[in-house]
Amino acid sequence: MKMIVKIAPTSEVFRKSLHVDAAFNREQTMYTEVLPKLVSLQKAAGVPEEEQLRYAKCYGSLDEAPNEVIMLEDLGELDFVMLDKYVPLPDECVRSMLKNFANLHSLSYVLKKKEPDTFDNYKSKMKSLWPLVVGNPEFVANLEHIEGAVLSVLDDEVYRSVVRNKIPDLFNTYLKLVKEDVGKNGVITQGDAWTNNIMFKYVGDTLVQSIMIDYQISYHHSPAMDLLYMIFNCTDHETRSKNFYDWIDYYHSELDKYLSNFGLKANLVCPRDLLDADIKRFARPMMGVSLLLFNMLLRDAKEASVVVENMNAGGFLEAIKSMSGQELQKESLARGKKRMEDLINSCIQLGFI
Repeated sequence: MKMIVKIAPTSEVFRKSLHVDAAFNREQTMYTEVLPKLVSLQKAAGVPEEEQLRYAKCYGSLDEAPNEVIMLEDLGELDFVMLDKYVPLPDECVRSMLKNFANLHSLSYVLKKKEPDTFDNYKSKMKSLWPLVVGNPEFVANLEHIEGAVLSVLDDEVYRSVVRNKIPDLFNTYLKLVKEDVGKNGVITQGDAWTNNIMFKYVGDTLVQSIMIDYQISYHHSPAMDLLYMIFNCTDHETRSKNFYDWIDYYHSELDKYLSNFGLKANLVCPRDLLDADIKRFARPMMGVSLLLFNMLLRDAKEASVVVENMNAGGFLEAIKSMSGQELQKESLARGKKRMEDLINSCIQLGFI
């Protein structure tokens, strides 16, 4: 039997900087406690297997720092594939992911109603890890380096003016948002749904299913966080401009469909006007996070290895500092620039900035 074994990095600097112990503990909690519990609700309600939340089986885990290990089902054996991270996701893939989100999020509302104490227990374990990584005083004092990393890719003054002197404010706002209590609208989110954390299954040219594969930074917050993170980081301006509000409509209708298995309604547990308000409130700071992620994630393998080396040597902040001075290949520069300009264009068009 083939399996995927996730092994925690052992570099002390890397681990401390990115709070690896907390991230692996979070993922173990998701795979061994939360996800099985959520699916058990669907099984008890007689939800057909093909409509139940799908995740990689966990065959075992070790939670002893610095040797954490998680052993997972190899979805490649079931013909799931990982798509090219450099290529924006098409509409069909986005809708498949929105369906996954609706399924996952619906079960938070169900658990909250059926077993509030259990939900509160999970919620207490699911605080965002972002404040640990980028909320320490040293990092906050050096936010201009994130801005420098973004500006090093953008050359058109139209786009540079959107970013210049604004990244620190965007990040500070984002940190405040992820720490706030969103009340009854809160769900357990996937937290990091970008292209390499999703696997897709095709039959011929037809997409039949997708599965989320990474839960290291799952946290309790508004569903809008998952929606914006995936849409901003995985799609291009052309596709977003045509489909953004249709996607939100689709998500909300799928949420209602999954909730109906338990006699609940989306407009009561997650009112559309509240979801829209969260999207509008979170979009601008999420743009700031995505601009940084584009700079990091769209590099080629050699360039990415330099970032990892700097992270191992000096931590996340040192890696960020080095990014603005690193000379990128023309292809990497073009990819990052296109994604950044696309996202800024989308946020302007949608009225987020």
